[in-house]
Amino acid sequence: MAFANRNRMPKPPRLGIIAGGGALPRQLAAAAAAEGRDPFVVEIAEAAETEIEAPRVWPGVRLGIAAVGKIIAALREAGCADVVLAGRVARPAFGRLRPDWQGIKLLPRVVAAARRGDDALLRVLVAFLEEQGFRVLGSGEIAGGLYAPQGTLSQAAPDEADHADIRRGISVVRALGRLDVGQAAVIRDGEVLGVEAAEGTDRLIERCGALKGGQPGGVLVKLAKPQQERRVDLPTIGPATVENAARAGFKGVAIEAGQTIVLDRAAVVAAADAAGIFLYGIPAGEGS
Repeated sequence: MAFANRNRMPKPPRLGIIAGGGALPRQLAAAAAAEGRDPFVVEIAEAAETEIEAPRVWPGVRLGIAAVGKIIAALREAGCADVVLAGRVARPAFGRLRPDWQGIKLLPRVVAAARRGDDALLRVLVAFLEEQGFRVLGSGEIAGGLYAPQGTLSQAAPDEADHADIRRGISVVRALGRLDVGQAAVIRDGEVLGVEAAEGTDRLIERCGALKGGQPGGVLVKLAKPQQERRVDLPTIGPATVENAARAGFKGVAIEAGQTIVLDRAAVVAAADAAGIFLYGIPAGEGS
């Protein structure tokens, strides 16, 4: 009598991961595999890093960003019902792209959206994937443990002056986000040392470290954009973010709880503790 089969859970649908650079695609693939989701990785050739490709741990393909038809076909042939977009992908020079036929049809929508900002561009890509019959998931739906928790995560904690800088940073980054500009700012003693734009967080940290002229202090504040499509491009930090902030002489890093992805949280906290700076999770939605 085979009663065991009655309690067998159906296998979850195969997950397609459209992978840019950084560690996030690998972590999502591992999380999906642990749940029996059998990940299939489409590496974007202009962005994906070699750790996924060689040696290849997960089945998949490596394609150019403009090979839209081939990307869709690869996902379908692999039997992917769900898709997640993960990792860093720099905005391409649209005039230099050589898209396939599917890409040619999509390109006018992409270019028009790009003129309105990165969030608008990503919304078009999500909508296109849904039009092709895929369900687009957010990283947190696959690996919810990646999200930053609320409160102080490190041994060092922000003091009252730091909290004042964090509040100032929240108001600045929320304003930036509404304009679809960036997700981070650096504040010291109420002064805005810099805001994130196309250069990214690491360059922002480097630039503000130089502006401080060797003087200590400053807080990196990183938040999701108020209107952001939560399934793609959420704020992300990793050990290098904390190490760079410490090297620049910052007192700490404040990130939005439940809206920021922390890659290898144990290593991030260890890096903060080793440097003696704080890592703080801002309550989700504060200052919205």
